[in-house]
Amino acid sequence: MALQVLSKSEVIDGLAAEILHNYGKGRAIIAVDGLDGAGKTRFADALAARLGVGHRAVFRASIDDFHQSRARRYARGKESPEGFYRDSYDYPTFKRVLTEPFRTGWIGSFNLKAFDLKRDLPFQPVWSSGPRDALLIVDGIFLNRPELRGIWNYSIWLEVDPEVAAARMLERDGEPANPERYTGGQELYLAEAKPREAATAILDNNDYDHPKRLFADSC
Repeated sequence: MALQVLSKSEVIDGLAAEILHNYGKGRAIIAVDGLDGAGKTRFADALAARLGVGHRAVFRASIDDFHQSRARRYARGKESPEGFYRDSYDYPTFKRVLTEPFRTGWIGSFNLKAFDLKRDLPFQPVWSSGPRDALLIVDGIFLNRPELRGIWNYSIWLEVDPEVAAARMLERDGEPANPERYTGGQELYLAEAKPREAATAILDNNDYDHPKRLFADSC
């Protein structure tokens, strides 16, 4: 018997139902993780739209809006994989201005972005607030690293074949100046953090329109 192929909307409906069943009240934070080219932003946007049906308060953020300054990102050299993995993002600021105050629910307390990568300058703070029952969805690379794992109520790992990811990145960004920096940094992440094991849900996202839920004990 042929396996049923679900549409993206059907897969997202299932994830949304699972999340709302477990986190229907209070505040919860959801990570959409994956290597470069996995389709994280597109998937997180679709999940946020589905979770917002019925006037549920849903906020979106990206770790890309919490970069370190250029000087700090390249302190180990522009070709350093370790520098890419360890120095790209400002996790203390991410926690201080977004995840920790979001969790507490104080009025006007959290900031969805902190650093403008293109200008290499901090954004002017724009403080947000929401109701007692709210969800925050964060997309980006390296989200299941050890120092961030306690933040997530639910984390999604998007898996893609290397050649698919490379083609997407080439189309989006062009040829990178130092490809070994990025591939090597992501290899460090996979080896150290084992994000597939840390994730709540694993999805094969090689086909944007037909992602497939995977289970660690059967793949």
